[in-house]
Amino acid sequence: MLEITFIPALADNYIWLLHDGNDAVIVDPGDASAVIWRLKAESYNLKAILVTHHHVDHQAGLPTLLENYPVPVYAPASESITGRSRPLSGGESIELLGMACEVIAIPGHTLGHLAYLISGALFCGDTLFTGGCGRLFEGTPAQMVDSLAKLASLPDETLIYCGHEYTEVNLRFSMAVEPGNVLTAKRSAEASFMRLRGRPTVPSTLLQEKQTNPFLRCSEPAVVAAARQRNPAANDPVSVFATLREWKNEFC
Repeated sequence: MLEITFIPALADNYIWLLHDGNDAVIVDPGDASAVIWRLKAESYNLKAILVTHHHVDHQAGLPTLLENYPVPVYAPASESITGRSRPLSGGESIELLGMACEVIAIPGHTLGHLAYLISGALFCGDTLFTGGCGRLFEGTPAQMVDSLAKLASLPDETLIYCGHEYTEVNLRFSMAVEPGNVLTAKRSAEASFMRLRGRPTVPSTLLQEKQTNPFLRCSEPAVVAAARQRNPAANDPVSVFATLREWKNEFC
């Protein structure tokens, strides 16, 4: 049976560890030492590494890990990934720990960004965050809207395993966009409570994101109205998204 746990890394990254009690898969190893310590402490056999995109905080640990564990590295074909041995472009199905894993292309944050869906768990890197979404470092608003729509089409019970602990600030922004959304207010209070006690707010469910994440709600009247207060030309999901993303870039 698949179990998922996190390895905290750097300032606010989550490295995800999937295991069946013996064999393991790592997602986005930004720090090799933390991964190696956990693998040895739990006596797991590392079988594969997944990388969602090329940013250094998601792949910096690869050289050291591969020196110790010569395993396959599944990663975007179009991006520069250290030690990549299994290039992917989206649309593939690979086998991990005896289970099928769907590979989904989600450009926007970076052009080759991938997500991995296995056993109801979505590892989406820096595209969809709890309460937010990633910055557009390489892609366009239209690409990100399309990518988020792909993820939003998954079952509501899908668990969202993103790459960073950004939930508190994301939900503060969500409340600025939709101050009348009681689900967002409740979720924000819960997230603050969890962080005060050192607990992670990840994963969330896709349903929670669809109810409270403004970047998945760009057709909702209240979200459109908030965007139009800043940009009167925001009349469609792409322009609403672009307005929200620019607003979030300035939000403290």
